[in-house]
Amino acid sequence: MTTQHVRVEGTSYQRGQQYGSQAAARVRQSVQAYRQAFAHFAGWDWDTVRREAARFEAPIGKFRPAYLEEMRGIADGADLDLTDVLAINVRTEVMYSAKARQAPRSGTQRPPAECSAFACVPAPGLEGPTIIGQNWDWLLHSAETVVVLEARQDDGPDFVTVVEAGLLAKTGMNAAGLGLVTNALVTDADVGEPGLPYHVLLRAVLDCATVTEALRVLQAAPRSSSANYLIAHASGAALDIEAAPGDFTRLYPLYPQDGVLLHTNHFLARHIDPVDLSLWAMPNSFVRLQRLRAAEAAAKAPAKTAMTLDDFRALLADHADYPNSICAHPDPADHPREQGATIASVLMDLTARRMWLAAGQPCQVPHEPLDVIL
Repeated sequence: MTTQHVRVEGTSYQRGQQYGSQAAARVRQSVQAYRQAFAHFAGWDWDTVRREAARFEAPIGKFRPAYLEEMRGIADGADLDLTDVLAINVRTEVMYSAKARQAPRSGTQRPPAECSAFACVPAPGLEGPTIIGQNWDWLLHSAETVVVLEARQDDGPDFVTVVEAGLLAKTGMNAAGLGLVTNALVTDADVGEPGLPYHVLLRAVLDCATVTEALRVLQAAPRSSSANYLIAHASGAALDIEAAPGDFTRLYPLYPQDGVLLHTNHFLARHIDPVDLSLWAMPNSFVRLQRLRAAEAAAKAPAKTAMTLDDFRALLADHADYPNSICAHPDPADHPREQGATIASVLMDLTARRMWLAAGQPCQVPHEPLDVIL
């Protein structure tokens, strides 16, 4: 399916209404798909999901009321209720809190792991681009709901994000030169308590002009979910921030090694407060990180000093440990509702403000340049 390019502008509500209207069919498809997914993974009917989602309205409204207005506009544009759109924007809080609750038991449903991500920045005093990107792996239905959302804002930097229709943001970059890629994480503290949801925080990071501002945003209020935020800037700044539910004391920054940051779906910080459940929940994360690190070492030896977009383009198509590879494919042994794959592969040159998208598995679909103006 062709990825839809949605362009919006104006106030928060106007942007949301334009988004919901242009992508109405895909937004409604997202709602229907998550109605089925939440029933499978959490055992909740849609009325229960909407009640649970409504608990997040107050924390979001206190943090950034404009984001609620944006979601209200999406709902109106797609002829849905606000709680429908709110529900899919807290899909991580529903699904990974269900996963955390199930962890002591064996044989329970497991959503697929999410993402292999990287950033590469030039050394101080040296010229070179800041590049960042990832494979986004998720449930198969999302391949039919992906949109490229390009926003002209009255109240923040213009941005572009590759995202499931109806959600505020995912992977992307903005006109200030900041880029964001991300990974799902899960701990025993992911129990669905209301706080700032993952996808709301992704949107908030894309409203930031600097990496430091993004770090401030991530500690602005208690977070509901674990997640990894890999953030870089065209100036050469980069930081990976592992986050567990809670306040600033559960943020764990990681720094580039020889200009490179690599991350999959488990915590890399040595000491974290909650228990990391990734070994149980997303075991393929460890092999994918090993492959990222091995490719980095090979690319730098013997003569090269920095990885290039071409290096990462090839790496994101890697099939080691197939089907649980960096380029992920459905595992026929999994339940049909639990099968996942690489849904989209994104590369960004923050220095040039350019983005490339492979709308599908990068072993089969080439990365094509996106027509965006930032």
